[in-house]
Amino acid sequence: MDNPFTAVRYHNLVIEQETFPHDALEATAWTEDGLIMAARHKKYKHIQGVQFHPESIITPEGKKIVLNFVRFIEELEKQRS
Repeated sequence: MDNPFTAVRYHNLVIEQETFPHDALEATAWTEDGLIMAARHKKYKHIQGVQFHPESIITPEGKKIVLNFVRFIEELEKQRS
């Protein structure tokens, strides 16, 4: 996947650095000006969230992001069984 990549967001909601729970979460994506756009739980890696719209047609890497997440969860499920 390209890094960086273009993503679309339809709002100005952001996670502030000052209130970000660094003890539990790790930031995984940022805007060019440093705003957090994605995070995941440090212990439970399958708990993730994004502040943009990967499903948007304007996000070129969107399908790949969703597919990678599905594959990640499938792999976790295989390991548990």
